[in-house]
Amino acid sequence: MRPVTDDVAPGDGQARAAARPGRKRSEEARRAILAAASELTAEAGYARLTIDGIAARSGAGKQTIYRWWPSKDDVLLEALAAKAELHVPVTDEGSFRADLRAFLLASFAMGRQPQLIDVLRALMARAQIDEAFGERFRAAFLQRRRDALAVILDRATERGDLPPGASPGTITDLVFGIFWYRMLATREPYDERLADELVSVLAGPPRGS
Repeated sequence: MRPVTDDVAPGDGQARAAARPGRKRSEEARRAILAAASELTAEAGYARLTIDGIAARSGAGKQTIYRWWPSKDDVLLEALAAKAELHVPVTDEGSFRADLRAFLLASFAMGRQPQLIDVLRALMARAQIDEAFGERFRAAFLQRRRDALAVILDRATERGDLPPGASPGTITDLVFGIFWYRMLATREPYDERLADELVSVLAGPPRGS
């Protein structure tokens, strides 16, 4: 595989002319690295994933990977965050109930992927014993998922259909609390029934019922 690189050749005017293509190559390399990390984890599992393997699969140099991410776990963090943003909608479904249900169903669908969940368990475990990584984990993954749900909660507040009795922060804790509790503790399934129960608890009964 021909290496994908973000290096720009040195020089005066020629270097400046090459700056824009260089940035494009950087984005191509970043995407290739994230895709390689996801593919290799799916194929061989988290424990066998290495920076050497990611470099070989993506065509990027190890120095490029380490320039952007301090460890394989950080590569996986960004890959998982990007996957969640792609597959978990925050589109306007017309009501808080519908928005929340769509968000939960998509999140739970990801939560039924064994390899993805194995990675999340491993990353959460490291975040508990590595303070620096824990900060990156909260910023790069946990906070981004909270921000996504905040879009739905802000929309509900603007509509006036966010039920009284619980703050947006508490609702967010409840949604992700049950997600992580089932993942790390009970390992009970994420299914449509659970989504509907959470919607009933957090959004209240449908209007007019």
